[in-house]
Amino acid sequence: MKTMKPFIYLIFLFLYSCTNDVEKYEYIIKNDTFRNSIDTGHFIELSNGYTYYELSNIDDDEIIVLIHGFSVPSYIWDETYFESIKRGYGVIRLDLYGRGYSDNPDIIYNDELYANQVVELIEKLGVTQKINLVGLSNGGRVISKIAFDYPELIKRLVYVSPAGFHNKKFIPDTSQVTDKDIKEFINKNYSTISKGQLLDFKDPSKFIGWDTKYDKLLQYKGFARALISTTRNNYSLDYINQHIGLSSLPQYAIWGDSDKVLPLDKVKIKLSSIMPQLKLFVINNSGHLPNKEQFDDFNNVFFNKILSDND
Repeated sequence: MKTMKPFIYLIFLFLYSCTNDVEKYEYIIKNDTFRNSIDTGHFIELSNGYTYYELSNIDDDEIIVLIHGFSVPSYIWDETYFESIKRGYGVIRLDLYGRGYSDNPDIIYNDELYANQVVELIEKLGVTQKINLVGLSNGGRVISKIAFDYPELIKRLVYVSPAGFHNKKFIPDTSQVTDKDIKEFINKNYSTISKGQLLDFKDPSKFIGWDTKYDKLLQYKGFARALISTTRNNYSLDYINQHIGLSSLPQYAIWGDSDKVLPLDKVKIKLSSIMPQLKLFVINNSGHLPNKEQFDDFNNVFFNKILSDND
């Protein structure tokens, strides 16, 4: 029996460490107590839950609405958001459902959900001007959906390293995300998912701490469900984008020349085919996030070329 004690003790330590590892993820519920603890921005209750947003100068004639990507919430727009304020533009940024400080409802996460969230927020804020709608990565899908359903709200469409062009599947998977799916996703991905965010950059060494900032998102109950559901419900937007391409809406795209997440060279021919009016700007020495990695060049294109373009 004496020889068994160390073995049993090791098993106990292993099980305890596994339990602790699970408990460090998704333990914060976004309730009133949580919202009251946030000392930045604002919350507003919309149809599917509370939405976190920040805004400035929304009475200005030029309103910029910044839509973030797949998992990193609105702080990914820091440089562009504050530069917009500095230049005197009206600007709004928000966390989509399942991301950042906004609610993580137990529903299907798809382009329609996000598009309606953005439009509902704009309406509740009393914005009546046409907006410059800017979508980064998966946010490109969202602005396409808004442009398809609500073209009358838009002044310009600006895609930044957009999703929606690379997808090969044409039918969404609307199956329910189960507790088993969530547990498997967390066990498989959460230990490395933060470090993976550094792959968005051509030169990650310039963004020390970017991954640890992401760690906080893993504490929020429902984050994994949102990521799984979004992935399942992403499919080709060729039909919608082709419809937009034939419209009179001004369309622009900004892309990093070294984007490995959504490479431009994989869809460049398709872009010119389905959206022939789209004006493309390529940012040199940039990965998936040119708004951060080469923000001076990005700002020059966005503010001096796109927002000044009246063609």
